Amino acid sequence: MSATTASARLAPARSARRRDKPQKWGNPFVYLVALLLISGSLAPVVYIVLGGFRTNSQITTSPAGLPNPWVSSHYIDVLNSVTFWGEFGNSTIVATVSTIGVVLLGVMVSYVIARYDFKLKGAMYSLFAAGLMFPLVIAITPLYIVIKDLGLVDNLLGVAIPQIAFGLPTTVIILVPFLRAIPKDIEEAAAIDGASRLGFFFRMAVPLSLPGVVTVAILAFIGSWNNFVLPLYVLNSQANYTLPLGVQQFASQYSTDTARVLAFTSLSMLPALLFFAVFQRRIVGGLTGAVKG
Repeated sequence: MSATTASARLAPARSARRRDKPQKWGNPFVYLVALLLISGSLAPVVYIVLGGFRTNSQITTSPAGLPNPWVSSHYIDVLNSVTFWGEFGNSTIVATVSTIGVVLLGVMVSYVIARYDFKLKGAMYSLFAAGLMFPLVIAITPLYIVIKDLGLVDNLLGVAIPQIAFGLPTTVIILVPFLRAIPKDIEEAAAIDGASRLGFFFRMAVPLSLPGVVTVAILAFIGSWNNFVLPLYVLNSQANYTLPLGVQQFASQYSTDTARVLAFTSLSMLPALLFFAVFQRRIVGGLTGAVKG
């Protein structure tokens, strides 16, 4: 028996022994720090949700206690409120329009930057990258002047359009590596088969970069849903309020009814939490692909 044959026979046994070995858990200190961070992040959310099931007297006598008894009337009252559902609809409209605009424009801009060579290509990419350093709060005053000149004050489009603009830098930074990683051979083969540039874009480029597209769509939706500063400046009438503004208004109106305010807050943030919880793996996968690209 040759040495090569013996090694080949021993290889499966060695790999099986490796699989049978218990995996090391790593440094316990790392897990402790991670547990503390997770607990610190979840504790306020849990407190708000449970607070909606308590009475004001329970919150006063035992601020950190569990509901005893559990009271669901606060949540029922909020769900039966026309104001809540109106603000919910406004937030849904703004978030949907913002997400669609960010995805469509972001994919097209990223495709041009990633697949074409032209003058000032690097400057354009750097411009979008620099946009990450300018948050919405800094530009809120000149932005409000522009919105006012366009006649979009107290209009849901006055919130959605700026959110699209400020969402593009993150979208471009994430999508460019995905689109750049598509091999040239695939594009050349598609061209030989008669596919136009637009055909390759819609049939090949977008499906192949779908993890990144889903990631930027989720980030745009959650960012729009939680946006407070821009609606605060743009929207004046309560009929056009989004949920973050509705929470502020509700808290002012029922300042003495803490349990009811906590119930309203819980229901307002629940869609974003569920959306993030369902698609968190896609977010991590999309960001990981962008870094590798």
